[in-house]
Amino acid sequence: MTIFIPPTRGDGPLRFAPEIPNTPGKSEVIPADWYTDPYRFELERKYVLNNNWQILCRSEELVNAGDHVVWEGQGETVVITRKNDGSVTGFHNVCQHRGARIVRESGECARRFKCAWHGWTYDFDGKVIGVPDREDFDPEELRDLAAPKVEVAEWAGWVWGVLAGPGVAPPLMEYLGEDIVADLGAYKMEEMYLREKVVWDVDVNWKVVVDAFNEFYHAQALHHIPPQDVKDGREMRIFEFERHSMMVVPLKGTLSRLQETQDHQSVAICHYTIFPTSVFNNNPEHLQLFRAVPITHNKTRFETWELWYKTDDQDYLDRTQRHWDHLKIVVGEDVWTWEDIAATSRSSFYERNFFNDRECKIPAFHHQIQRLIDEGIARDLAGS
Repeated sequence: MTIFIPPTRGDGPLRFAPEIPNTPGKSEVIPADWYTDPYRFELERKYVLNNNWQILCRSEELVNAGDHVVWEGQGETVVITRKNDGSVTGFHNVCQHRGARIVRESGECARRFKCAWHGWTYDFDGKVIGVPDREDFDPEELRDLAAPKVEVAEWAGWVWGVLAGPGVAPPLMEYLGEDIVADLGAYKMEEMYLREKVVWDVDVNWKVVVDAFNEFYHAQALHHIPPQDVKDGREMRIFEFERHSMMVVPLKGTLSRLQETQDHQSVAICHYTIFPTSVFNNNPEHLQLFRAVPITHNKTRFETWELWYKTDDQDYLDRTQRHWDHLKIVVGEDVWTWEDIAATSRSSFYERNFFNDRECKIPAFHHQIQRLIDEGIARDLAGS
């Protein structure tokens, strides 16, 4: 048996030291209708959600050629497939005949995809390769016909995609940026495996879900953490990058060790917000992806992906299972509070959200969304 040793910061960026300020933000207000307006949701779909990289599945779900995942959310349905050469490809799951969904379910070892309605057949790239009674169709319309592509890439054991297609967003490594690639990449998620996935359907806007994991302020009241953890948690460090953000939170008696070693990855809980829909909750020995999948302006599929390291260390397996069992209860408490948010979403007297200095990641996230909407509308008006 090999004793499990968690990842360390190594020569990665320093994130916890006396000279690093607690927070770069300040108290501010954003309007309530950024969460509740259905028209705004359509703007977010067009200018934010479809145009940026999002996590679609784990690479381990696509082991062999023909293995495929049907991902659905934010009004879209797409197919992600492992090709014969080992690469991953994706296309919109929309038949080019009359718009039906081509593939209903994820599966393994497919050779091609066939629409059940009229039998049109597609290859792994979404190209139309079979049309019954082809002679009855205009050949020019059929020439090179394919379902629209999804740009896909793999990093850290995840398959990422841009639903708007190739060239819309920067390359994935550029999009993530050096800070996220170095810091989040140190956990070597490509060497981990999916232990469990828990899914909730919730009646709140998708941004409510992202917000929930971007501040520590709620932990005392909602999760009833001990007073010392509340005090230690105020020593957290918050970082805002171009698109993304992170925070380092010392809990469960780790503050003194963190101050001594300054090794946030092997000691503290680290949150990484990957714009626009994902938050990684990294414990030193295992981690969770909190993933908001927008459905409508007031409905979201909330996914929690639990990742473990591959080891035969039984002590690691036992204590990690105990911690994960506890964390599922904690996350369930967050989900429970969203019922109270849903209850006020149409209230005439819900007008604003008021954030404190240490909740600064949340308004920064919302301002980034607003900037993309404003820029997108300006481009459209300019005809570019």
